[in-house]
Amino acid sequence: MSEKFPVLEGAEPFYFEGSRVGILVSHGFTGSTQSMRPLGEAYAKAGYTVCGPRLKGHGTHYEDMEQTTYQDWIASIEEGFQWLKERCDIFFMTGLSMGGTLTLYMAEQHPEIRAIIPINAAVDIPDMASAQNLNNERFLDAIGSDIKKPGIVELAYEKTPVQSIKEIVELMANVKSELHKITCPALIFVSEEDHVVPPSNSEIIYNEISSESKEMYRMKDSYHVATLDNDQQIIIEKTLQFIEKNL
Repeated sequence: MSEKFPVLEGAEPFYFEGSRVGILVSHGFTGSTQSMRPLGEAYAKAGYTVCGPRLKGHGTHYEDMEQTTYQDWIASIEEGFQWLKERCDIFFMTGLSMGGTLTLYMAEQHPEIRAIIPINAAVDIPDMASAQNLNNERFLDAIGSDIKKPGIVELAYEKTPVQSIKEIVELMANVKSELHKITCPALIFVSEEDHVVPPSNSEIIYNEISSESKEMYRMKDSYHVATLDNDQQIIIEKTLQFIEKNL
């Protein structure tokens, strides 16, 4: 954290110590831990040890994010995983949007992760692929708060750095090319209507991972930020059942 860009209230990382079963929780691109905190708190209440890192450059200011790379975001997640490894023997991971991308990345790199729960995960967004070529633009409009439920606002940036779009496009391409490496059980949540990540991304993930045990759950009452939307409780309940089944 730099003094120039303090962490916004509500965007702090969260850590809950519980059992020897750990859950790594990742927020998404331009977002913050606020989008995943309700899930983290529910998993902690169920007795699990939970880590919700703040991705570098997030939860501060979009100019801060502009200076970070996708390797920085991976490093933030790896640091959270290390925290869990010091306390747990069994690991699960879940993430929203780019947090879902990072969940897939971690499953590709760390076979010790028992099972994964990507939520509206991103591996191929054509709009972003074309936006990264806007050399005369520094910032684009915000992509946060794609939520169906009235009155709910995501703590996310009001602008999107074009430089950061280039980073996520590269991250998605890398993760997509190695989906076949994933063999652990997967519960894939996808909103049928999503204005940020095309729902077809979840189909790609489902079809290309090598997991014998994989399931797709289609959410009919939420947009992109499903973790703060009408299906929040369904995500929590189904995730807890899925974890219990895979212990």
